[in-house]
Amino acid sequence: MNTDEEVLAKAAEWRARGMDVALATVVRTWGSAPRPAGSHMAVNAEGEFCGSVSGGCVEGAVVDAAREVIDSGEGQQLTFGVTNEMAWEVGLACGGKVAIWVERVS
Repeated sequence: MNTDEEVLAKAAEWRARGMDVALATVVRTWGSAPRPAGSHMAVNAEGEFCGSVSGGCVEGAVVDAAREVIDSGEGQQLTFGVTNEMAWEVGLACGGKVAIWVERVS
């Protein structure tokens, strides 16, 4: 797993190479959550990513949202939890809830 410094360095590297990038950040957790608040994942327009916001259980959905944010330029708040039908679809069965902010890196 990458450190926050490594994630931010990868995002800066991608930007320096002219790639569009989004940054996903865990902003809040409730109950049992795989990653703590402040955890980051950087995603480029090709769908490559670095870091983790959920230990794997929702990261595919976060990558998809990040690519939408890159295209639109508008940030998105994502929430996953056991009461959310989508959470089961993407595999969040840890019993908690997580809020993730996704924003384009300029």
